[in-house]
Amino acid sequence: MYAVIKTGAHQYKVSQGDLIEIDKLDGAEGDSVTFDKVMLLGGGKTVIGDPLVEGASVKAVIKRQFRDKKILVFKYKRRKNYKKTAGHRQPLTTVEIGEISS
Repeated sequence: MYAVIKTGAHQYKVSQGDLIEIDKLDGAEGDSVTFDKVMLLGGGKTVIGDPLVEGASVKAVIKRQFRDKKILVFKYKRRKNYKKTAGHRQPLTTVEIGEISS
């Protein structure tokens, strides 16, 4: 069985036992999280939400809180002596998908 969940501004296709990296969630390692925004349930019979599937939820456990690799943001305007460099590290959470219930 699999599900399509929405968290933050992203959608993820998940199955039981999957490890996914998502935008930072509040909580410590080992805390359990429930995703209520389930858009699709698949497996034996596919259920498509309008826009969400009523009563469906996905339970997960937070495995790790971390920050992603640094990306460089470079702005430049030719002939104007304008250069600006900035860095960004996105905070992420790794979760392990547990039970998918409909």
